[in-house]
Amino acid sequence: MKQYFSHVLERMVPRRAEGQSQEDYRGVLLAKGVWAMLFAIAALAIVRGAMTALPGSITVSSSVNGQEMPIYCVKTDKKQVALTFDTAGGNADVGRILGILERHGVHATFFMTGGWVEKYPEDVKAILAAGHDMGNESESYKNMSGLTSSECLEEIQKAHTRVQELTGYDMTLFRPPYGEYDNKVISNARECGYSSVMWDVDSRDWKDYGVDAILENVLENENLGSGSIIRCHSGAKYMADALDSLIRGLEKQGYEIVPVSQLIYTEKYHMNEEGRQVEN
Repeated sequence: MKQYFSHVLERMVPRRAEGQSQEDYRGVLLAKGVWAMLFAIAALAIVRGAMTALPGSITVSSSVNGQEMPIYCVKTDKKQVALTFDTAGGNADVGRILGILERHGVHATFFMTGGWVEKYPEDVKAILAAGHDMGNESESYKNMSGLTSSECLEEIQKAHTRVQELTGYDMTLFRPPYGEYDNKVISNARECGYSSVMWDVDSRDWKDYGVDAILENVLENENLGSGSIIRCHSGAKYMADALDSLIRGLEKQGYEIVPVSQLIYTEKYHMNEEGRQVEN
């Protein structure tokens, strides 16, 4: 195809004829040049269109029927799940949670707000030192679907800057506050270099129904499976009490618990209508 276009362009831009004056040749080139330019533009569009039609040419797609889709879970043959903690509340149980995770040799993912980072910098450092993922949950935990694009970007960038200046760590995982989002929120997060991450299994620890309720909500959840992302909260009344049994229960079912960064794909994937990330 490349040789074909080169041949046509050579015919469209002729060589100077013998005996032809310089002025006449320039006139011919000017007239031919306009058509050559239009042809080149059209040819480029055709080539690009052909490339996008080739298998594997689209490396990343997060749009499903016009809707920008965050990652709820991942399609994988590995029996792995990710344990995540929203940390927008207090910090009373953070040390205990980190201790339990360490005893089990488990790495999790902590989504934190800029306000939490500012208030509890030593906990942020401890989370990073223990080898856990750190994710962005905005600066002030607002429903970002009600914000303008510039306000969304500011919420994401402020929290990012706080963590980066405190620890040198560049976060790449974003969770929309309250789980509320629209196309604008997901697009803005991607513009900031983030993968947006939700969950398909909710511990509902924030309801404060007790340890047994948390275990049932996760271990008996119909959505629990390979590639699941589990949502918990630091600061929830019974979460720390339930965590040891929760980890044991997941491992008893054969699951390996990994951080989100180890579970998701960062290239060559698309999203399906369930919010499941699928490798291309």
